[in-house]
Amino acid sequence: MKYLILFLVTFIIMEPACSQPPGPRPSVKNKAFDEELARLLSFSVPTIGVKELKDIQNEVYIFDAREEEEYLTSHIKGARYLGYKKFDEQKLAGVPKNAKVVVYCSVGYRSEKIGERLQKMGFTDVSNLYGSIFEWVNRGYPVVGQNGEPTRKIHTYNAKWSQWVDNDDAEKVW
Repeated sequence: MKYLILFLVTFIIMEPACSQPPGPRPSVKNKAFDEELARLLSFSVPTIGVKELKDIQNEVYIFDAREEEEYLTSHIKGARYLGYKKFDEQKLAGVPKNAKVVVYCSVGYRSEKIGERLQKMGFTDVSNLYGSIFEWVNRGYPVVGQNGEPTRKIHTYNAKWSQWVDNDDAEKVW
C-alpha cells in the first residue's frame, strides 16, 4: 500500500510536467495563438518555425495535410497535397525515407498526426510547421492558388479558427 501511495503521489506531481510542451518553441507573432498551439499539440513530431522553413523552402519536401478544398484555395509554393482524412500515400512516391520532410496544415494539429504517420512509415527527418499555414500567412509569406499564382485567400477551416489569421491582407474563406 505504501508503494501504491508513493506511485500515485509521484504520478500526480509529475503528470503536469509531462504534459507541458517542450521549450523553446519556434516563435509566432500572436502570444494567444502560441498558447493555443501549446495546448493543442503533443509535440510528438519535431517542430520547425515558419522563418526557418522559408529559408530552406526549396531544399525540403513540403506536404500539405489539409483537405483538398483547403489546399486548392491556397498553399505554400512547392507544397504537395497529402491530405488528412483522405491521406494519399502515393504522393510520397520517390521521396527518400531520409529526406527532410516538412508537414503543415492550418495550425499544426492535423500535420502533427500525419507527421506521426510518416515516422511510422520509416521517414526519419519529419518536422511539423509550428503555426502552420496560418502563421506563414501572418508573417506575410506568400501562398499560391491551384493555378500556382499568388493569392490573398487563405482557407481558415471555419469561423472559429479564422481568429488565428490576423494578417489584414489575407482574405479568409471557409
